Amino acid sequence: MSLGLQALLAFSPILIAAVLLVGLRWPARQAMPVVYLVAVLIAIFAWQVSPLRVVASTIQGLFITFDILLIIFGAILLLNTLKYSGAVTVIRNGFSRISDDRRVQAIIIGWLFGSFIEGASGFGTPAAIAAPLMVALGFPAMAAVMIGMMVQSTPVTFGAVGTPILVGVRGGLETPEFNAQLAAVGLTFSDYLHLITVRAAVIHGITGTLMPLLMVVMMTRFFGKNKSWTEGLSMAPFAIFSGLAFTVPYTLTGILLGPEFPSLLGALIGLAIVVAAARRRFLLPKDTWDFAPASEWQPEWLGRIEMKLDDLTGKKTMSTWLAWTPYLLVALFLVLTRLPQLPIGSTLRSVLKIEWSNIFDTGITASTTPLYLPASILITVVLITFFIHRMSRSALQAAIGDSSKVILGVGFVLIFTVPMVRVYINSGVNALGIASMPISMAEWVAVNVGGVWPLFAPTIGALGAFIAGSNTVSNLMFSLFQHGVVERLLISGAAIVALQSVGAAAGNMIAIHNVVAASATVGLLGQEGATLRKTAIPTLYYLLVAGTIGLIAIYGLSISDPLVDEAVRNAASR
Repeated sequence: MSLGLQALLAFSPILIAAVLLVGLRWPARQAMPVVYLVAVLIAIFAWQVSPLRVVASTIQGLFITFDILLIIFGAILLLNTLKYSGAVTVIRNGFSRISDDRRVQAIIIGWLFGSFIEGASGFGTPAAIAAPLMVALGFPAMAAVMIGMMVQSTPVTFGAVGTPILVGVRGGLETPEFNAQLAAVGLTFSDYLHLITVRAAVIHGITGTLMPLLMVVMMTRFFGKNKSWTEGLSMAPFAIFSGLAFTVPYTLTGILLGPEFPSLLGALIGLAIVVAAARRRFLLPKDTWDFAPASEWQPEWLGRIEMKLDDLTGKKTMSTWLAWTPYLLVALFLVLTRLPQLPIGSTLRSVLKIEWSNIFDTGITASTTPLYLPASILITVVLITFFIHRMSRSALQAAIGDSSKVILGVGFVLIFTVPMVRVYINSGVNALGIASMPISMAEWVAVNVGGVWPLFAPTIGALGAFIAGSNTVSNLMFSLFQHGVVERLLISGAAIVALQSVGAAAGNMIAIHNVVAASATVGLLGQEGATLRKTAIPTLYYLLVAGTIGLIAIYGLSISDPLVDEAVRNAASR
């Protein structure tokens, strides 16, 4: 089977998903079972993957689905708990005191608070937490999901305390042979990982600065009463200022401290700066922008989760700090359990681990560590909130009942979506001895692109994230492949792997099961295609700008790479 045919067949499930979700506007609950079946048939008959391996991959996917559903349930439960405690009303009023302009609220909640959650936890948690909070504050559900998905871009490469770099790139790139190459030029793998971190931080810092403006412009254009781009552009000075308030400390942290803390520190510093600026109306336009009345919203904008805040207002008074305490506890606990310097995370992973090793003798292992998931933190905070907000048992029971109803719909979608991903990734073990489906697509692109590879390297990363819904998994799949391409081209491998990671971050904005998960938290299942049509815009922006920066850096600025320099010297001496 030729490489071109491999790439075409491998791309078919993705193309079918795009046609059904975006073109024909099928809901994901109808489209994804079809896409899963197509992927399975291609794996078995074209790749000649054994049926047992496909079944094992599906079981592995179901384990991951369990983790995702638990996170979604925890996020919705926390929001509903705060709704019934009256905290959401206090939070809404607090944002109104900072600014009642929805553009400012989108930047503070989506861009900055969401980036902080991404830095602490990653894996889709920001959208699961920020989107329902924005709905509670009066945003249309679809607008909240769009913004929640867009924040899964710049902070993602350094999300979950640097996991996409420390686990994804390291796990995908480090081999004894590669370490030997580095040792020959006097470097350790940690040194090389730092080079990748610095380049990724700079590319993200440049590209991500405009993301708050893009969020605002898309919100006013697609969800404003006047469908106006200019109503968003009028926020440009403040939005760019907000972008820089995050990306400057983010980039400096990546350069000086490494991959663990850029998103965390960038978001914290940015929040302090932007909130203070908004209170003083620094760089804000004279007008105040809001959505049209909810009665005028299009039906597809609305989720099935309603925040009837007016019914709760006045029943209970609490301070703003007490209302925000649950979210602050979530952030604190996420950081404490993700810091590798502390034993908490490893303890939680070891206390309860459910694992099925070597499923059906295929070498595939499925596992889950429920206590380590962000869901356990969210549920723990719910219990703390019950006491500190002095809630009644009936209120907590109502929150649990409302949250449980949401899981059934999203569960049906994800039991097809995530297993499809695992079939894709695990297709590399087959009777033909050919590469897995994602690698086949990437190799075809590499063969047909050549010297302008830096422009396309982020797209390969995005492809991996689109399939897997994870920057980390995309880096695991493609880091070594990307480095192999540049060894033939004699250009900076560190820069290309950085572009891979940046592209994988951007691909999270269009990852199907991330969209499904975020939509579920606001009861918007069935509108995934409409969301994807919108988030494709910032994804294309990110990939084009990052790729262009890569071209300029490699060919215009001739950035160095120790391995390339050594290869050039060796070639010259022959």
